[in-house]
Amino acid sequence: MDPVQGKDPGKSTFAEYDYSNFYYGAGDDPLNLLGPFSDWWREARPNGYYLYSEALQSAPATRVQVRNGKTGRVQELINLASYNYLGISYRPEVKQAAIDATNLYGLGASGSPILSGTLEVHRQLAREMAEFKDKEAAILFPTGYSANVGFIAALMRSGDYIILDQYSHASIVDGAILAKSNTLWFRHNNPLDLERKLNKAKGKKLVVVEGVYSMDGDVCVLPEIVEVAKRHGARILIDEAHSTFLFGPNGRGVAEHFGLDNEVDFHLGTFSKSLGGQGGFVCGSRDLIDYVNAFGRSRFFSCNLAPPVAAGLLAGLRIAAAEPELRTKLWSNVAYLRRRFAEEGVDIGKSTSQVMPVMVNNDARVFAVAEKIQDRGLFLQPVTYPAVPKHKSRLRVSVSAAHTEEDLETAVHVVAGVLREEGIIR
Repeated sequence: MDPVQGKDPGKSTFAEYDYSNFYYGAGDDPLNLLGPFSDWWREARPNGYYLYSEALQSAPATRVQVRNGKTGRVQELINLASYNYLGISYRPEVKQAAIDATNLYGLGASGSPILSGTLEVHRQLAREMAEFKDKEAAILFPTGYSANVGFIAALMRSGDYIILDQYSHASIVDGAILAKSNTLWFRHNNPLDLERKLNKAKGKKLVVVEGVYSMDGDVCVLPEIVEVAKRHGARILIDEAHSTFLFGPNGRGVAEHFGLDNEVDFHLGTFSKSLGGQGGFVCGSRDLIDYVNAFGRSRFFSCNLAPPVAAGLLAGLRIAAAEPELRTKLWSNVAYLRRRFAEEGVDIGKSTSQVMPVMVNNDARVFAVAEKIQDRGLFLQPVTYPAVPKHKSRLRVSVSAAHTEEDLETAVHVVAGVLREEGIIR
């Protein structure tokens, strides 16, 4: 039986349920969760959920070979799903750097960073990342997720206050949970509501925002957020996962874009998006980085980044710094796709970035829409609750500097055509 609705998922359509319905189970045995979920999953997977975790047979470039999760057939698709915003991860010099590091260091770091797992390539990557962000120092984490979890929990304590945008990434939420601080939520990109929440907070306060919000593609209203936070004596953390290397005159992110680099206290980001690799980083003062090195549990209790990955990231960082024309091409592609979607009546919400949600707003039909789109040559996944609010289902487009105008025009033709067939647009 479904623990929330009191229904048998096997006797209803899969679209009435989602992962959130199976979070709790009846009885005293933890494995009681499995039966109801398995009954639902056997129906849900062939009816659309197979679109998740389909295996790519090639690099996440603008065209990918994908094994269809339903038929097993390998298709060549235009890739609008990967975060490889600058097309860097498969550049020859990046791949060669990883090969050279493999020959020098072997496969892995084979240790945590504070014991045996720090190699010279890690130190060089951290140094050059700090230089790129114009900060005194930087510290590396094995993933972007662990950077948020580790940094927030390293700095904040029980009794402190962490104030989060309601659309904060799960890693930010989990960092607040691990810190055991008082957590308050303010309405998305709403400085007035942030003010109301800060009025309730006493003592140490940390406001956390994102440069670009990954599900809606809108940019943080950072000037207003900074003004409110400063007035209340709160420190500010910005997660620039989807904006580092893209925004600002030098590509340092949304904080630089608004001229607020020195007003934001803590700068955090990932290497898995614009550099197409893996890992996270925090940049700031030397004192801050030394402290996080001592108290960042998700870092020092994990193996360090694999040296081939670190070497590839170092090569990618140098490309991003030396080739600003990649950012120019990306923003040209973004402007083109936004204009064409508008001309075709495709709703992309409030996106002002390279992330564009194609709004379907129908949880029951989004999988059928996604299936049709993939059958017609686009790699583009559905997003439903609980990743987004109920009835705000969508397809999430990620634009790359490596896309051609032909790629983008094909995407517009396919997406608009399917949405018209489904009665979602006219």
